[in-house]
Amino acid sequence: MPPTGDADTGPDPAGTSARTAERLLGTVGSERRPATSAESVAANSSWWDADADDYHVEHGEFLGVADFVWCPERLREADAGLLGDVAGRDVLEVGCGSAPCARWLSAQGARVVGLDLSAGMLRYAAAANEATGIDVPLVRANAERLPFATGSFAIACSAFGAVPFVADLDAVFREVARVLRPGGAWVFAVTHPMRWIFPDDPGPNGLRVTGSYFDRTPYVEVDAGGNATYVEHHRTLGDFVRALTGAGLTLVDLVEPTWPDGLTEEWGQWSPMRGALFPGTAIFRCRRAASDQSPS
Repeated sequence: MPPTGDADTGPDPAGTSARTAERLLGTVGSERRPATSAESVAANSSWWDADADDYHVEHGEFLGVADFVWCPERLREADAGLLGDVAGRDVLEVGCGSAPCARWLSAQGARVVGLDLSAGMLRYAAAANEATGIDVPLVRANAERLPFATGSFAIACSAFGAVPFVADLDAVFREVARVLRPGGAWVFAVTHPMRWIFPDDPGPNGLRVTGSYFDRTPYVEVDAGGNATYVEHHRTLGDFVRALTGAGLTLVDLVEPTWPDGLTEEWGQWSPMRGALFPGTAIFRCRRAASDQSPS
């Protein structure tokens, strides 16, 4: 799920749940600048480790311990069925966090593995496994290099995990395609790319355009020495489609959840005001070709 945010420069985690992480990591500001894969991995691993406690205090009730919520618009897999029938199927959750989605899938009869970069988030996942008795295997790894054999899974999914935080999107999609079996499904949710043109604010200030949709420069929070403490990468819709196609994946559907009637709760920059006017989430439903051929 997405971090909370209220900065004026694009999607970022600054806000109530961010204060402890910012203090621990020495964050003093933010900038738009390039960020390598190694820098993104190091910064985001440290960030989510430091933010895990506050994140679950603020959002644990929303996320649940065995529930699959795709986005702040509260679209649930139980209602949407974007993954299809998962019973008896091998499923990988990429960027699982505390793994409530993985446990929900397991309860539906899937054989699930949860992967995340953050040891702090996986600590919560392990505790929730024990509390629920749903023992989902957990793996700590970078999504750019998945530690699984080719053709290990029938389905891969991600609800705001990993994809926005990696520098090499092509590598992630190639790895997902590699570990999927022919005909396998890849479904992932991210902040809608158009949100990057607005300030990260749930109120009226978040309705004015302040940046270019075409500026792919990463958003980077830094410490006093200029070292990255958090990195998030922006891609356009076209960038996502080209990366998917290059990995041998086909886009089947693009779901843009509407803001539900009666939902008054805000999540960072997601709010009823903004949700009534433009989408906050993009969910890509993709499939690997049904043949064994894939790009080298």
